[in-house]
Amino acid sequence: MTQQRYQNGKRVIKRWDEVFKAVAAEPRRQLIIALSDAHPDETVSLPENAVNPNVPRDSAVLRQQLHHCHLPMLSDHDFITWDTEPLVAGRGPRFDEVAAVFESLQSNATDIPESLVFGCQRLEREQQEQLDDSMAE
Repeated sequence: MTQQRYQNGKRVIKRWDEVFKAVAAEPRRQLIIALSDAHPDETVSLPENAVNPNVPRDSAVLRQQLHHCHLPMLSDHDFITWDTEPLVAGRGPRFDEVAAVFESLQSNATDIPESLVFGCQRLEREQQEQLDDSMAE
């Protein structure tokens, strides 16, 4: 039993490390959010779905970064699938593991420090909706 718990502990630590690495860069976070908003069987176009609307980026540079860094990293962990022509991404077999982080953040938006909310359109909207709902009650 102890060996089983040890192996399970190692496995879950590895998976959490992979999830946090996946969400450590803004283009990857934006892509995960875009895929969460899309139908599970749909793909999203890139690079436009990997950009924070508050901080526009050079699309040619971002396209290159996606192709050589972000998409392979997410794909290697089965969080996404992707194709190059056209450049699109879809949900991978382990997508729910990274999506759960954002679902949890969004459902608890009013508990997140303002310094992590202001400037993030998604969390600003979620926070406002939660505040509106609590005032309506």
